[in-house]
Amino acid sequence: MSFGDEHGHGGDPGRTDDGFGGTGQTRTRLPDGRGGDSYGGPRRPARGSRSLITVVGVVVLLIAAIAFANRGGGDDASGGGKGAAPGPGADPTAATGVRPVTGKNGEVPSGFARNEQGAASAAANYAVALGSDGMFRQDSRHGIVDTVYTPEAAAELKGPQDAAYSTAFLQKLGLDADGNPPQGSTFVTRTVPIGTKVEKLSGDTAKVSVWYMGLIGMSGPDSTNPVRTTWKTWSFDLRWLNNEWKITADAQKDGPAPVPGDVAASTADEISKAVEQFGGFTYAR
Repeated sequence: MSFGDEHGHGGDPGRTDDGFGGTGQTRTRLPDGRGGDSYGGPRRPARGSRSLITVVGVVVLLIAAIAFANRGGGDDASGGGKGAAPGPGADPTAATGVRPVTGKNGEVPSGFARNEQGAASAAANYAVALGSDGMFRQDSRHGIVDTVYTPEAAAELKGPQDAAYSTAFLQKLGLDADGNPPQGSTFVTRTVPIGTKVEKLSGDTAKVSVWYMGLIGMSGPDSTNPVRTTWKTWSFDLRWLNNEWKITADAQKDGPAPVPGDVAASTADEISKAVEQFGGFTYAR
């Protein structure tokens, strides 16, 4: 959720570099220490390949935890000249005047329209849900997955996810067997969408990319893994099902990432209070 150079939730399974995704061919260390391809580039799993969708989904949803558990050095940022103007497929960041959805399916917003705007809003909100700390507790994880994925994809994902979020893996993150942090510490994992782009919209299907900043780490007096930021682009293949957009497959890649600012890092206490005092948003245009 997520979520360094090794992170939340598609190419060949097992290889990533960073907290929430990777560019091109990247690498990651899965909970059992294996390497391979996870979400590499923006390639989509072959249509109808349920096993590949399962592997991609499991790896993608574990990205935040993997990066946190396998910290691998400082941030890799590059400078740049003048930014390019938004491409023809970029969505405007200004509000359109359409009121945000008011419905909820559990903790996840629902009621998105069957159009370009609705698909973009659904993707942004699903990224937030999949990058939340609820993914580290089995009951809430199952609820989130059942809500945002198609039934077929959700059924394929839950078993492998439960195995991956093992007690040993949670302990490596500083969490107990139920996914809770130690007393006096705050486990932080958030996805903060910056913008969306509808890559494709045709009938009952859509492909939407969400550019976001991720937060991941343990905030507390004894933490050896402070909260860090990462920048990713999360792509979702969506299908209109039962009057809702549902995910059939998803993938991530690194960036675009800005040059790190010169603001001094806050203390663990300040971060913990900020997480407790500042809630999230329902993203809609």
